[in-house]
Amino acid sequence: MLVHLQIRDFAIIDSVELELAGGLTALTGETGAGKSIIVDAVMLAIGGRSSAEMLRHGAERAEITATFDVKDNQQAQRWLQDQSLSDEGGEIVLRRVIGQDGRSRQYVNGQTQPAQAVRELGEFLIDIHGQQEFQSLVRRDMQRRLVDEHGGNGEKLDPVRGLAAEWKHLTDERDSLASLARDRVSRIELLRYQASELEALNLAEGEVATLLVERSRLANRGRLAEAARNAVALTFDADGADAHALAARAASQLRGAAELDARLAEPLRLLQEAVIALDEAGGALGTYLEALDADPARQEFVERRVAAIEDLARKHHVPPEQLPRQLDDLSRQLATLEQSELALGDLDQRIAGIRKQYRVAAAALSAGRRAAAKRLAGSVTSLMRQLGMPGGRFEISVESEADAEPAQDGVDRLEFLVSANPGQPVKPVAKVASGGELSRISLAVQVAAAHRRAETCMIFDEVDAGIGGGVAEIVGRKLRELADRGQVLCVTHLAQVASQAHQQLRVSKLTDGRASRTTVTGLGQDERIEELARMLGGVEITRKTREHAREMLRSAAVAAR
Repeated sequence: MLVHLQIRDFAIIDSVELELAGGLTALTGETGAGKSIIVDAVMLAIGGRSSAEMLRHGAERAEITATFDVKDNQQAQRWLQDQSLSDEGGEIVLRRVIGQDGRSRQYVNGQTQPAQAVRELGEFLIDIHGQQEFQSLVRRDMQRRLVDEHGGNGEKLDPVRGLAAEWKHLTDERDSLASLARDRVSRIELLRYQASELEALNLAEGEVATLLVERSRLANRGRLAEAARNAVALTFDADGADAHALAARAASQLRGAAELDARLAEPLRLLQEAVIALDEAGGALGTYLEALDADPARQEFVERRVAAIEDLARKHHVPPEQLPRQLDDLSRQLATLEQSELALGDLDQRIAGIRKQYRVAAAALSAGRRAAAKRLAGSVTSLMRQLGMPGGRFEISVESEADAEPAQDGVDRLEFLVSANPGQPVKPVAKVASGGELSRISLAVQVAAAHRRAETCMIFDEVDAGIGGGVAEIVGRKLRELADRGQVLCVTHLAQVASQAHQQLRVSKLTDGRASRTTVTGLGQDERIEELARMLGGVEITRKTREHAREMLRSAAVAAR
């Protein structure tokens, strides 16, 4: 519901601020006062096209702010969640700023948003009926939704959507498998050859690291042997001057002295341990030197093994240590391809089964839609004739494509067709030329189709064009009936329509001879009588005109009880 609208420096409006309520609100005023400009401002707030010509003369920028209560509007709340925006305590604040260069900025709850995204949000907030770019009646998806809601087709639509989603999942899986299986024979041959190479390599887990260490040791065997021999010489073979002999001699010197001074016991212990460690080091070095000369052919084997590993790693574009994992991947791909024919056959059977179920469910939905379309068309036709189109006819075309691929909304193409005048063939509702006729057809559809409280604010512009008298009063009553389920704003120049409103706003244009500006005023009971009398009586308002206006308000209140 639109609860607040603020307009600054837009067209002939310098500053207007409106507080709006639920029910039916009538916007009235003299021709040219700017009633439709209010509608234009709302359209801009929800992402309509803008230009520099929209600015009030001399202004630097135009600014429009519209605040909506969306506590009961689940679609709008879902949109906010998808955009990671807060709902500001159940409200959405749209702000549009247009500069002198024609460029504009759009804000939703203080965050900038592209116009396209705001237009998407606007469809959940405002429904404009008239010759405007925002109107649900001409959209095929909304036409289908209206028919489904009118016919209570939700139980028939749910299985259609579920089966369509399952069909899509299975066909995607099949396409992926078929893509993998394309050129299956050559692919299998390649995978088998690659897998056989890796199997022949028979690479063990961790073997690469071990071989690399061994290759480095064998490649540097001369340097390692020289270092080990020198260490042995310094430890044992220096004719009494080696480390082992010197450490043993030092320990011998301390043994007798330690008996005299206990403080030498610890250095003695360390020297004795050093002698033992030197013995062990000598033994280890001897074993190491024997191992270096044990198998001279080992180096050649290691080099060949590492070269084979690195060659296959380059071929498969993976690090050498990942070759075992690569063999596992190849084996899985090979198994999948070898089983693909069976898997594809199984998927084809499942897809065919789902499609068969879908056709049954879609046929049931189509039958429900045809029945609902017939009832809705009859109701709308009756209402059109009450609303000033005596020869009007409304039809709903439901064309089903039984062999169509499963889709979320079924296999039906729905289209609203209308003839506003007797003798004329029905045409798509989008091609209705008269804005007033289109608005009244929209009103008829909304009244006939609605079974629940409307979440959007409905705006009717030109709904009373070309009518008067009793028809105008019926239009007003139907607008009020529609407003009992939600918020309706109506731009009107007929007292019969305005008198049915729950509240009335008067749009006035003031001039001082140099410039003009538009104001909007909420009317109390006495002010409404004066405004209705003006709408009824023309230049001079008489006592009888006022009494007529008073009686219209009284009758509207009685009829609404």
